[in-house]
Amino acid sequence: MPDSLLARLAQQIEFIAECDRLKEVFRQTLNTHSRRAENDAEHSWHLCLCVIVLAEHANVRSLDVLRVLKMLIVHDLVEIDAGDTFAYDTAAMADQHAREAVAAERIFGLLPADQAREFRGLWDEFEAKATPEAKFATAVDRFQPMLLNCRSQGAAWQRHGVTHDRIVARNRHIADGCDPLWRYAEKMLQEIVDAGHLAPRA
Repeated sequence: MPDSLLARLAQQIEFIAECDRLKEVFRQTLNTHSRRAENDAEHSWHLCLCVIVLAEHANVRSLDVLRVLKMLIVHDLVEIDAGDTFAYDTAAMADQHAREAVAAERIFGLLPADQAREFRGLWDEFEAKATPEAKFATAVDRFQPMLLNCRSQGAAWQRHGVTHDRIVARNRHIADGCDPLWRYAEKMLQEIVDAGHLAPRA
């Protein structure tokens, strides 16, 4: 094997090994059966499964599904350094992008330059939420924790005092990428409000 190829392979394997740390980043969302905190790697896997299953409902029919999958596999890797930011913690959300951009430079920078550019481009595309693929990726990323929260009777939302109106305000742009998914989410949220698991407002 040429030295240049061996060096490239070594960089790629170092990146892969570093990304194993994503399994140790825990989210506020609970897994539905054990009720333990979901980790970021589980979240990423579940998002990709959602894309494969739900892509037919995307607002744009000519969606590049592989690009969406790549985006969702890489977009949370920055949380290895930046940590998970709870969606309803307004103070922590204020500098989230800046913290994660620094993390993106380090983590994607472990890769060979061409792959580093590709992965950073995917992360930036997701953050901008402008392309059909980024809009659908965002829709799925917002829907999945809502699903787990609803299926665990709103336990994490209750613990943090999150109310229906705040959830709707944060997540209504799911419709930008997948209108049917947002309509389903609205129904799902109303059901747990009606069941007494989610307060309508503060």
